[in-house]
Amino acid sequence: MNSDSRAPAILYQDNHLLVLSKPACMPCVPDSTGDPSLLDWGRAYLKRTRGKPGNVFLGVVHRLDRPVSGVVCFAITSKAASRLSDQMRRKEIKKEYLAVSRCKPRRKTGKIENFLVKNRRNNRSRVASEQAAGARRAVTLWSHVAEAGGFHLLKLLPETGRPHQLRVHCACLGCVIAGDLKYGDTTPLDNASIALHALKLRIIHPVRREKMIFLAPPPDIVPWSLFNETQYR
Repeated sequence: MNSDSRAPAILYQDNHLLVLSKPACMPCVPDSTGDPSLLDWGRAYLKRTRGKPGNVFLGVVHRLDRPVSGVVCFAITSKAASRLSDQMRRKEIKKEYLAVSRCKPRRKTGKIENFLVKNRRNNRSRVASEQAAGARRAVTLWSHVAEAGGFHLLKLLPETGRPHQLRVHCACLGCVIAGDLKYGDTTPLDNASIALHALKLRIIHPVRREKMIFLAPPPDIVPWSLFNETQYR
């Protein structure tokens, strides 16, 4: 497990990619709070370690919500950014998440498929009819992995990437993510995060065309620390 939940960890780097483990509660990109972002951290790291003058390019390929931890891939070159964006559009990039809930699902595995609408004013997504304005299809495969200390570990495989998709789908399952007050949990976690973690990212290297898998272990804090590390694989 990642013993430092406050600072990013470097999972992989070469001349084309910088893959980081984002700590919970750090924004992926600069936002209205002015807090240091993962993008800022990555740019400063490249500037410091590679002696790059001026503004450092770092392409945003995908993002995680601020209270979510886990693996994030940035592109160091514009060519890599373009090719990874194409992979994202073609759904060649695969993601695997873990979530912890205080509730146990009624079944062991399943699939959630519905339509979601994002309300930008309150930064919330909701289930809507297919005909609703702005409705987008959302699909998630899920399984119940383990139980410990009154918490339940879920594995989530999103087939689409809608805003707050996994948070809404866990609520639909009756398994609101621990600490997710926005979608129905009533007890915050100690560090103001939510128990949702981007565990694995599968991509095709933008230049070498090799299949690559990046793994970011969950932080070593409750509720993650209640579970055996082998249950995350």
